[in-house]
Amino acid sequence: MNLSINPSTRAMLNKVPEITIYFWIIKILATTVGETAADFLNVNLHLGLTGTSIVMGMLLLAFLVVQIRTNKYVPWIYWLTVVLLSIFGTLLTDNLVDNFGVTLQTTTTLFSVTLIATFVCWYLSEKTLSIHSIYTTKRELFYWAAILFTFALGTAAGDLAAEGLQLGYAPSTLIFGGLIALVTITYYLFKANAVAAFWIAYILTRPFGASCGDFLSQPTANGGLGLGTIGTSALFLLTILALVGYLTVTRRNEACARGDIA
Repeated sequence: MNLSINPSTRAMLNKVPEITIYFWIIKILATTVGETAADFLNVNLHLGLTGTSIVMGMLLLAFLVVQIRTNKYVPWIYWLTVVLLSIFGTLLTDNLVDNFGVTLQTTTTLFSVTLIATFVCWYLSEKTLSIHSIYTTKRELFYWAAILFTFALGTAAGDLAAEGLQLGYAPSTLIFGGLIALVTITYYLFKANAVAAFWIAYILTRPFGASCGDFLSQPTANGGLGLGTIGTSALFLLTILALVGYLTVTRRNEACARGDIA
């Protein structure tokens, strides 16, 4: 079905890729990179939280401008923006907790409220939260704001489960993975609302990916596998690059990006 675009807005094709297994794999990998890369820049490169936040904030702003100025879905621009949002979302939570002493419980609540407020404003303005209709700049700004707050919320919730509640990295990974599986089953078997299922799963992939990243990178004494932030970040970044390159060549996730689905 063709989308009718308000002539007063800048015409563009849908800016979000089709939701396939590739989308979810890259999303989880990007989430894990966000967790490990933030730690790498902060600790290994000795930039500190403030320095890391400034550098990543400037990079994110630059690529957000590039992403918003494009009039269609471009895989490498879109996914690089997601990776940078993942890192910056992690830094938002880390700054509140480590620099300002805000508890993980409060941080989780804060970003939950902020994300809900974003969804409410988005729906009141556009009457939809569907990612299949991101074809105006206003909707794209709502979309990226929601993505940022899902990353920040997921980081806070993941840290709260693994560290605050002392569940450990591996159990937290299993818990959040199980919740994602439950959402998937509810959607496919019980025909749950597609938009609600997508956003719930999207939120849950953040603490799942963050717990995976910590489990792989943290020392064995802390409950991890001890692969380190460098090795984990490099492995996942290379995997993301390979998948994005594959999708760019095959164009397998561009069906919705062409605006075929309302």
